Amino acid sequence: MAGVVLIVDPASSDPPFRQLKGQIVEAVSRGKLTAGTRMPAVRKLADEVGVSTATAAKVYRELEEAGVLEGRGRSGTFVSAADVADAALARAAEEFAERASGTGFGVDEAVDALRNAFKNLG
Repeated sequence: MAGVVLIVDPASSDPPFRQLKGQIVEAVSRGKLTAGTRMPAVRKLADEVGVSTATAAKVYRELEEAGVLEGRGRSGTFVSAADVADAALARAAEEFAERASGTGFGVDEAVDALRNAFKNLG
């Protein structure tokens, strides 16, 4: 992971899990982490960024499910060759849904807000 620095900001309103997950997706989508890059072991990642091993493991697990990372058993976790744009879109949609739901909005209101946002892009 040469050249990629992952940092969790304890003062951020985003939980460490979301910060870490977002930084990895962004690094992959920007080409800073390329397909085949070996990720640090869960314990090492947790130590480096100051999160629990459970948090680091959850980040890897969800990124594997999204196709961003690929677990190869004892060989480690690697950046997948899957479509990163789709994974980034899924992540953005997940965050939007969590925030909308957390502030009391339902699906219909959230979808309307998203449609309006696209219309306002010009």
